[in-house]
Amino acid sequence: MFRLLLTIALAIGMLTTLPAAGANGAASASAPASGRPMPDLLLYVQTHAAAGVASPDARVEVTVGQLDSRLRLAPCGRIEPFVPAGGRLWGRTYIGLRCLEGATWSVRLPVTVRVFGPALVTTRPLSAHTALAPGDFTSTEIEWTREPQGVVTDAAQLDNRVLTRHLAIGQPVPLAALRAPQVIAAGDPVKLQGQGRGFAVSADAIALAPAQEGQAVRVRTESGRILTGTARAGRRVEVVF
Repeated sequence: MFRLLLTIALAIGMLTTLPAAGANGAASASAPASGRPMPDLLLYVQTHAAAGVASPDARVEVTVGQLDSRLRLAPCGRIEPFVPAGGRLWGRTYIGLRCLEGATWSVRLPVTVRVFGPALVTTRPLSAHTALAPGDFTSTEIEWTREPQGVVTDAAQLDNRVLTRHLAIGQPVPLAALRAPQVIAAGDPVKLQGQGRGFAVSADAIALAPAQEGQAVRVRTESGRILTGTARAGRRVEVVF
């Protein structure tokens, strides 16, 4: 964690809006009214944001906002930035600033984190429940942070997935719009495959609810017993005894 020396003038709202900078570029900043150098908040945010981005081709742009001008904070000799609990440096968000010398206050500073990189966009309109194939997409650079959960960046992420909503041509695929296909419907006859210590059994049963691949599903056996197993393709349900 970077340790930053901030003046009290900066802490009470004299932060200037900083220019965006690429993940690998130098982070420039204006000086606050005190004349002391602006601490490298850009580098702090960029470093932590980039840590959550797997692709080496992605670039991160950060804009640091201003504290609420109505704040009246006690003088502080040393201020440290931090990511608030449960926070994520993605889109419009916040970093925390806390005083480590001379006072005990803690405030939130607005920041905007934009991540750009290659992603898959549709080459034709796709309807909900469509099984996805790499040929339906092409790769181009977009802003990943327009989607809260991110977008599909690799064709492998489409494996065994279907859309939950319509996508127009040229639209990126949000990760939130993908799910595993339904392999069992409520009322389907299923083959129950049980595995226990030193034995295996197979029986017929009826699914009591729909399920996707890998989801838990309840079934009723021919004897009326209710069991919970794991849904598999081919209307199979695996149960461990």
